[in-house]
Amino acid sequence: MMNPSQRTLAQRILVVDDEPQIARVLRRSLAARGYEAQVASEGEEALEIFNAWAPDLVITDLSMPNMGGLELCRRIRATSQTPIIVLSVKGEERAKVEALDAGADDYVTKPFGMDELLARVRAALRRAPAPADQQIKVLQVGDFQADLEGRSVKARGVEVHLTPKEYDLLIYFIRRPNKVLTHRALLGAVWGGDYVEQTEYLRVFIGQLRKKIEVDPAKPRHILTEPWIGYRFNPGA
Repeated sequence: MMNPSQRTLAQRILVVDDEPQIARVLRRSLAARGYEAQVASEGEEALEIFNAWAPDLVITDLSMPNMGGLELCRRIRATSQTPIIVLSVKGEERAKVEALDAGADDYVTKPFGMDELLARVRAALRRAPAPADQQIKVLQVGDFQADLEGRSVKARGVEVHLTPKEYDLLIYFIRRPNKVLTHRALLGAVWGGDYVEQTEYLRVFIGQLRKKIEVDPAKPRHILTEPWIGYRFNPGA
């Protein structure tokens, strides 16, 4: 296995699925589009590859022997902000919420179209700053300071440990203080136009952000709910 220090320019994707046919198809499709891909059949094997290979993205099934996808998400998220896309035959909202709560950034229901999955992969890997931010390295708004180059945020002087999507969502708020932002606007900006009806994504991530940036998540003063409309970000002092 290649040492992480011997990286090529190709982005690395770890595919975790106990169905060999799906894993092979994904690996071939990703390789055909210029990605480096490795495959694991369950979570424990995936963690070993993850730690040794340092992928840029993980695509994982939920139901697998030994360590399943939810636990894999939790274990990765405990030490890394690497984007995670979950694949599952479970399409109900509860399963999506569980995966997002465990640290996943996106959720694709099986069976899926390869073009759709590849679009999700590109979106997850897209981390380039917006043109307006190219000359701005630090945003300071109220109680919050965002290092755009380092992709880190401090709240009241203390660094907040965020997943990639939590970071994207919070930065979107920080750039638009005290403005009412609709559900559709937030979903479209952070997840893309295909997600504007996926309100469960927003509900889960708003809950996660409140736990991390609010003094009292039960009585939020930064991320405020605008009933039936969306949210408003109050940066504080």
